[in-house]
Amino acid sequence: MSGMEWLEAASYAVTIVGLPFAIAVYLLDQRRERQNEEEELFLRLSDEYADFMRLVLDNADLHLLSPGEKGTLSEEQRERKQALFAILVALFERAYVLVYEDDMSRQQARLWQSWADYMHEWCRRPDFRAALPALLHGEDPGFVAAINRIASEAMAGR
Repeated sequence: MSGMEWLEAASYAVTIVGLPFAIAVYLLDQRRERQNEEEELFLRLSDEYADFMRLVLDNADLHLLSPGEKGTLSEEQRERKQALFAILVALFERAYVLVYEDDMSRQQARLWQSWADYMHEWCRRPDFRAALPALLHGEDPGFVAAINRIASEAMAGR
């Protein structure tokens, strides 16, 4: 076999074996990158939720960690509570827009379920549900439908 024939055979081998292998490695790398981006996004959103919970703790007089309303709030407390609810709704909307898709992968569904659980938890609060209509003006229509469905389920006790 001459050198030229050997090079030609090697090029065929590269084409037949190497190219599909390179494509597979590339696709696998892209998939891993996408998963890493999704997890990084989830971690950033989780950090934002943790920051929100710190605000809740800093405003313990509003009793937002209690299952229901406790006593009468002053005007200033009601304003702070409304502001915290607005921050929470904005965070929920961001999570919805960035994480939720109609056709989610198992990984995306797992990440979304955490946010759906947070939404269910907050929608069980009558004061949060009562504040929702005013907070949802101008929000993403898909998010509005999702949170209203969750609020309805919470009100029905599901």
